[in-house]
Amino acid sequence: MSALKYLAGYPQHILDQVRALLEQDRLGELLRNRYGERHEVRSDRQLYDYVQAMKDRYLRKAAPLQKVIYDNHLQVVKHALGTHTTISRVQGSRLKASREIRIASVFRDAPAEFLQMIVSHELAHLKESEHNKPFYQLCTHMTPDYHRLEFDLRLYLIHLESARGTQRPA
Repeated sequence: MSALKYLAGYPQHILDQVRALLEQDRLGELLRNRYGERHEVRSDRQLYDYVQAMKDRYLRKAAPLQKVIYDNHLQVVKHALGTHTTISRVQGSRLKASREIRIASVFRDAPAEFLQMIVSHELAHLKESEHNKPFYQLCTHMTPDYHRLEFDLRLYLIHLESARGTQRPA
């Protein structure tokens, strides 16, 4: 797989800049200088409270969330940073919906800005199911620098994979 798989579709000059940072072993330093330390949202309960606070601030009228957790089984390789699901069950004569947000566990150690961007993305799906213009407008309403953070998150994932690759025995 390409080292820059998270940047598919980006212009060649951007890819060249990222390759240069990787070759010079400066990508991690750039991200550390820009974002600093990891966030403090460690447990599933803290994550639920964090997501609920954002939902209460920006999406008060959206459907309630029943579950918000870090998920060890989400594969970032499959382009899933997090997931949102609605599960419908029939209980007697009623239809009951349960809404869940799951965030990939790799982001438990990510900078706070990346967690905010991912949560904004998943919360926006409560209102807009497609990745369309209103969806991204809602994301930027919740996180004004959403698009820059999304790009930098892609750089972060590339850095994590390149760091893992250098730690393997030869």
